Amino acid sequence: MSQIKSIGVLTSGGDAPGMNAGLRAVTRTAICNGMKVFAIYRGYKGLISDEVVEFKTQDVSNIIQRGGTILKTARCPEFATPEGRKQAYDTIVKHQIDALVVLGGDGTFTGAKAFAEEYNMPVVGLPCTIDNDLCGTDFTIGYDTALNTVIECVDRIRDTASSHERLFFVEVMGRDAGFLALNAAIAAGAEAAVIPEEEIKKEVLEEVVGNGFRKTKNSSIVLVAESDVTGGAKGIAEAARKLHPEYDVREVILGHIQRGGTPSAQDRILASRMGVAAIEALLEGQRNIMVGIMNDEIVYVPFSRAIKDDKPINKRLFNALRTLSI
Repeated sequence: MSQIKSIGVLTSGGDAPGMNAGLRAVTRTAICNGMKVFAIYRGYKGLISDEVVEFKTQDVSNIIQRGGTILKTARCPEFATPEGRKQAYDTIVKHQIDALVVLGGDGTFTGAKAFAEEYNMPVVGLPCTIDNDLCGTDFTIGYDTALNTVIECVDRIRDTASSHERLFFVEVMGRDAGFLALNAAIAAGAEAAVIPEEEIKKEVLEEVVGNGFRKTKNSSIVLVAESDVTGGAKGIAEAARKLHPEYDVREVILGHIQRGGTPSAQDRILASRMGVAAIEALLEGQRNIMVGIMNDEIVYVPFSRAIKDDKPINKRLFNALRTLSI
């Protein structure tokens, strides 16, 4: 039986819609199981500087619908050092915190893994990133909301693309992962997606441009994942202008608009399920794991697996997009 009497909870790294829903679920499930809950503001930075407040159930009332994170978030290079982690541990000892629940992505879990191993601390993570790039889970919290935001933006761009007979390259977030770009391209009826998982060559770019400007179409939209590999929308657009100076080529970078907004129903439900599962995992004595979802079932994935490998793109989706863009 677990001896955990109190937990600390924090949000770290880039914000993602649904973080507040996850925080609410973690807090209320812990309290329901007789635990104290200590909210840590500004992620690992707040853990080092002792920005810790005890939360009651009312502290997470009316937040499930809010984007961002009420606990704030911050990058914390200090936590990557043994000295920084020692300061964080001192804070944990001071507040008599027995376990941590961390909401974040790859960098958050990398820090959590090191901390858990160094101080034999039970740590459980909730995958929160719009990139959907963590292994061991079909979906991450925030991805669905960001995807719907991108689709809404692309629908609006389509209106002006058609009116002016333009070729638009629309850049979306994703770092080194093309999930957002590929699935948004399918959902928005785009002509193509340029993602880091698929090499972009001159003949491929010719095909992309050609698909948009034929007798049956008067505009073209291509989704581009932000990445050094793809060159982003600006780099691809410049290449397209050189190949086809006769076309009116434009680029749009959606930027941080993809991170904000009210979380979708799917993200609220996913975050709630994962938040409950995080406390259940601690009660079962599990540690150093991420809560994931596979085939609509909750799974527990070691941090080492979640952050070690690149999550593969489903090639069938890429082929489906090419088929549907004819």
